[in-house]
Amino acid sequence: MTAIHLGDVSYEATVSGSGPPVVFLHGFSGSATDWAPFTAAISASRTAVAIDLLGHGSSSRPADPARYALERQSVDLAAAVEQLGLGHVGVVGYSYGARIALQFAIDHPEQVTGLALESPSAGIADPAERQRRRASDEALADDLERDGIDAFARRWGDRPVFASERRLPDAVRRDLEDRRRANDAAALAAALRGAGQGAMTPLHADLARIAVPAAILAGSLDETGLTRARIVTSGIPGATLEVLDGVGHAPHREAPGSFAAWLATALDRIDALVAVPSSPHRRSP
Repeated sequence: MTAIHLGDVSYEATVSGSGPPVVFLHGFSGSATDWAPFTAAISASRTAVAIDLLGHGSSSRPADPARYALERQSVDLAAAVEQLGLGHVGVVGYSYGARIALQFAIDHPEQVTGLALESPSAGIADPAERQRRRASDEALADDLERDGIDAFARRWGDRPVFASERRLPDAVRRDLEDRRRANDAAALAAALRGAGQGAMTPLHADLARIAVPAAILAGSLDETGLTRARIVTSGIPGATLEVLDGVGHAPHREAPGSFAAWLATALDRIDALVAVPSSPHRRSP
């Protein structure tokens, strides 16, 4: 693990391999460990950097929800990339991590070579719907604080969005639950209040500013997530969408082989377009 000290907070990251750098951002209640099979697969030709997001894993766990705002985490990510000497990076993000990746690409385009986003969302455009989601996130945060991390770890995997994961082997599901349990209830509650989809500023109007290659992945069984992924794809110029049949919100867990193949293609496309100065997706340093 590599410690990244940024004044008021610190992040932990796992760095492996050499070559063009790729930063991995996990989902809510996850950690850098979630990406281990995929960082290992690319480390022969790329530098893989998997980061424990704020409030997760071994990174700092601020009590103030405002510290988790996507805009502030985007600033942290930019500083981490600079501190690690990575220069320009490709960014892989899943769900919560994909939202941070979008914010980062919008706020710090000079540091991003491309995006590979699994089940992304640009937020909730409708104010009434956003307020309902904020109330839902607040209720979940209250549950976390009242019932603790063990109860959360059991319940999170039973949410309807993860229904298709019930087909996973029991050992895999127990491992996922154990990894969620390694987090802190108060920190996850603060993250929900500060960076949940009910709290975030919608990014729809800014997607057109993303001028790097973007590959989007979604599962066919994740109806809401697929709708959101299509919105992100249509908003980013030149973005591509792949839909994996028979899986839900987390294809990397349900179909790791298919996810790995999609990721390899996405990263190769980023490398190819960055290497061609005439490409419309080429960004000057």
